[in-house]
Amino acid sequence: MSIDAKNRKKPTNNFRYFSLYCLDVIFPKRCLGCKKFDTWLCDKCHARFGLVVEQRCPLCTNVITPSGITCLKCKHKSNTFIDGVFVASYQDIFLKKVIHAYKYRFIKELSAPLALLLAQSLQNAHLKVPDLIMPVPLHDRRMRWRGFNQSQLLAQELDLQIPLVCDNLKRLKFTAAQVKVKNRQKRLKNLEGVFGLNDSKAIAGKKILLIDDITTTSTTFNECARVLKKAGALKVTGLALARE
Repeated sequence: MSIDAKNRKKPTNNFRYFSLYCLDVIFPKRCLGCKKFDTWLCDKCHARFGLVVEQRCPLCTNVITPSGITCLKCKHKSNTFIDGVFVASYQDIFLKKVIHAYKYRFIKELSAPLALLLAQSLQNAHLKVPDLIMPVPLHDRRMRWRGFNQSQLLAQELDLQIPLVCDNLKRLKFTAAQVKVKNRQKRLKNLEGVFGLNDSKAIAGKKILLIDDITTTSTTFNECARVLKKAGALKVTGLALARE
């Protein structure tokens, strides 16, 4: 999806954003794939992303399951709370490059073409319409560093005409990024007690769709779902761009 140059956000007075603006002037906007000017991701390069055809169990990732639901073996585990996770696109080298630019080069405009992948995946999924959409939250410390919540921008760009709630689910503790924690047990330990809710009553009886950028073993999704299910959520499903 091409992004018109005129939609570029003006920099704030923050020194980091001013520095990035200066770099953008010196190194003008070019497609991350073919280097075409005035877009971060052109239509042709966006079409390179291949949607996932066969979804897998979000916890063990070994079993192919209908619509990304949790397999029977994982469902019987006491620490299983997520009902399913849809992964939008294959985790190829180019997609990793685009997501990295989005998160670590702070290119917020990439949220629109990346959200299109999520929307295309939802069209192919047999998912009941959720009552609420919630992005996986960032801790305030990481939010200050990045300047935006990448999952929240993706959720906003989806524009599904479904209530988007960004101020209820919260991250209580600052932890190491999950992608840096390779062992599953350490991943679980890393997220113990991390998530909470501002208003538990607003969750009861709701079907909730969680949005994140990347999932590996769906530990983050599962911990968010644990908090939501404890508050009375009826069903919690995750949607991510890719599986690491």
